[in-house]
Amino acid sequence: MNNVHNQMETEMLKTMMTLFKGRTADAVEEFTDANALPILRQQIREAGLGVKASRQSVAIAMAGQEQEVSRYKRIKAQIADLESRALAALEVGKNELAAEAADAIAGLENEKASSEKAQERYANEIGRLKSDIRAAQLKMRDLERGQRLATATSHTQKLAVDSPRSTTNSLSDAEETLRRLEKRQQTVDLTRKAEAELEQSTAPADISKRMAEQGLGKPLKSSADQVLERLKAKQAGSTGKSK
Repeated sequence: MNNVHNQMETEMLKTMMTLFKGRTADAVEEFTDANALPILRQQIREAGLGVKASRQSVAIAMAGQEQEVSRYKRIKAQIADLESRALAALEVGKNELAAEAADAIAGLENEKASSEKAQERYANEIGRLKSDIRAAQLKMRDLERGQRLATATSHTQKLAVDSPRSTTNSLSDAEETLRRLEKRQQTVDLTRKAEAELEQSTAPADISKRMAEQGLGKPLKSSADQVLERLKAKQAGSTGKSK
């Protein structure tokens, strides 16, 4: 019985541990997704620092190579100088000095060979570092382009979520305001028209005036057209009499 109980506790503990790990992984993933852009920006900054450090390493290696080249040239010059002096010593029979010079030349030739290997290593390392830097810079440019695109997409998506609602609300409010304004203006126009009608007099003279204005019966006032017609008629009568 105890064994069964212990086994159940063990299974429950394993299940709880698995659940804890699963929820932790989900939380980490959700947190990472929610903060993907800041994380990406920081990763790009750190990568940029790495590229800068690599460039410094290349600069140090190139300086070491230059120093090794200078050392190599100096060794070659020493060898050439000792060889000429050793030959001069042999010519005058100073074999001991010639032997010392030969011993020194042998040591310098070993240093020369070592310098050649060092220069080769420097060249290989510099070439590798430069290649790595070029590849890293290309990746950096791709990452920066991706970051700009991701940032623009994030802003666009946010605007797509927020703007339509606020824009629609604003448009609806504006339409409602316009409807109220048009209704108010219509009410004002109708009121003024009604007031004008109410202000019209019911006296016979005023009624005659309004009817004359509408072309009903003989006009009460002379119009410009009537005056012009009358002048033309006078002119025509004067012309007839003179004939």
